[in-house]
Amino acid sequence: MVKTLLKSVKQYKTVSILTPLVMIGEAAMEIIIPFLMGFLIDEITEMADTQTFSMKIVWYGLAMIGCAAFALYCGIMGGRLASKASAGFAANLRYDMYDNIQTYSFANIDNFSTASLITRITTDVSNVQLAFQMCIRMLVRAPILFIFATIMTFVISPTMGGVFIAAAVVLAIIVGIIMVRVATPFRIMFKKYDNLNRVVQEDLTAIRVVKSYVREEHEMDKMQAATQDVYNYSVKAEKLLNYLMPVVQCVIYVAMILLLIMGGNMIIDGTGLTMGNLTSLLQYMTQILTAVMLVAMCLQYISLSKGSMDRIAAVLEEKTTLPKPKAPVFEVKDGSIDFDGVSMSYLQKADVTVLSDINLHIKSGETVGIIGATGSGKSSLVSLIPRLYDVAEGSVKVGGVDVREYNLDTLRSKVAMVLQKNVLFSGSITENLKWGDENATQEEIEEACRQACADEFIRQLPGGYDYDLGQGGVNVSGGQKQRLCIARALLRKPKVIIFDDSTSAVDTKTDAMIRQSLRTHAPEVTKIIIAQRIASVEDADRIVVLDEGKITGIGTHEELLKNNAIYQEVYLSQVKGKADEEDGGEEDGEKA
Repeated sequence: MVKTLLKSVKQYKTVSILTPLVMIGEAAMEIIIPFLMGFLIDEITEMADTQTFSMKIVWYGLAMIGCAAFALYCGIMGGRLASKASAGFAANLRYDMYDNIQTYSFANIDNFSTASLITRITTDVSNVQLAFQMCIRMLVRAPILFIFATIMTFVISPTMGGVFIAAAVVLAIIVGIIMVRVATPFRIMFKKYDNLNRVVQEDLTAIRVVKSYVREEHEMDKMQAATQDVYNYSVKAEKLLNYLMPVVQCVIYVAMILLLIMGGNMIIDGTGLTMGNLTSLLQYMTQILTAVMLVAMCLQYISLSKGSMDRIAAVLEEKTTLPKPKAPVFEVKDGSIDFDGVSMSYLQKADVTVLSDINLHIKSGETVGIIGATGSGKSSLVSLIPRLYDVAEGSVKVGGVDVREYNLDTLRSKVAMVLQKNVLFSGSITENLKWGDENATQEEIEEACRQACADEFIRQLPGGYDYDLGQGGVNVSGGQKQRLCIARALLRKPKVIIFDDSTSAVDTKTDAMIRQSLRTHAPEVTKIIIAQRIASVEDADRIVVLDEGKITGIGTHEELLKNNAIYQEVYLSQVKGKADEEDGGEEDGEKA
């Protein structure tokens, strides 16, 4: 895990190494200063006894000032370097996570919720950044301070050194117990953060639905519950951490009292300890116990970030389920599609298959409709064509080549999908359409919009093609969104274009106009139309009927009406529904 995270240090490796070196310099100066202070005090005491001035006092004083100045410089530089290293590390982590997410297949994305990924890229990375800064700065400085301060105490007085070691051991045991107990609440707290982000994301994304159903109070209750969960585990962890500082201070004060009592008696007894030695020991004692406290603080941040590190590493170590081919193909010859014995499941080793034994062969330029009940596998079937998922059994070929042999960008650039859930981005209409082809000319954009029956309504908008769609395309209707998405797909100049119920929000007249336009202007493009309305596919070259992940019929509209019970049922229900609407309209007219 740590090895995975440290790969993101990259160009900040030099400052990350310089930081602990500078902190060692600061720690060295802090070790030398008490030693010099002891000599200085002894010289001052001796001068007071002999009534003679000694230049050693001046030299000791200047040496201490020089050490203090160098320690100050090292401390400032250490802070600057650590900030640069940790901020750069965090920036790289966020980029590397986001970059790896872009390689995920849909199956990989299914392993993480959107809210969880957002938490990992934001809150979790911030926690790791703070822990990294503490590690390269304090976690280097504190042990150096502890080791050499301890050595100096034994040099001055082995008896006093033993007292300090005992105090440090007591502190280490207490800190270890607290750190172990605090790890679980912190780990659970981050899972609660995921839920909190999910609630906020869902509410803000669906704010119109929330308001139209007057569910603000319900959403506030969900938010309150999610916030309370985070609060409860945060407080539980902080309560345990709050024991840390009082315990550390208590141990320091006890050790200080023992030092003064024992050191004072040794000075009075004349057993080799001087006033300067006692002063140095007091300084070293403070440094030793402060070092333990700093280590405890570092461990606190590491404990806090341990869960975050695991979660970030999980994103970075997740490997796409769509392995790259050894010799990728970089050209799609035509739009022919072949499904040979295809079975599919969304989860590896799943007992339930979404598609079973699919055999379907589509000629280049052919228009194929797909009809089936909700959950019959229509979207799953077409998602295999641009290799959004891989098959469990069999093969899918485009242009006569197995999709697993293609360079993924090449394949997807020639297979355009207009999804059931239309997604537009903030910016102008032109900027959104250029997702299809960033180098498209204005003439090409307008031609694509004419084919998608979008040009007319675009010209009526303020600013025309420069009209700002707003976040998620909120400034246009559902049907207008669908037509813009169709135009965007056409700009890709694909060999295959897939309409996944992507004209459901447009009226039947416009739907027919779009299909006629595509037949006229893109006859060589293979068109696959998933629809709920028979009218959207009845003029297709062939229609495929799916039921529970299996093909139950293939043929023209007339052929399926004769020999396919499922198609007959759908057709009759829609014809009857249309007739009922017309009868209702006539009755209303008579009453009027």
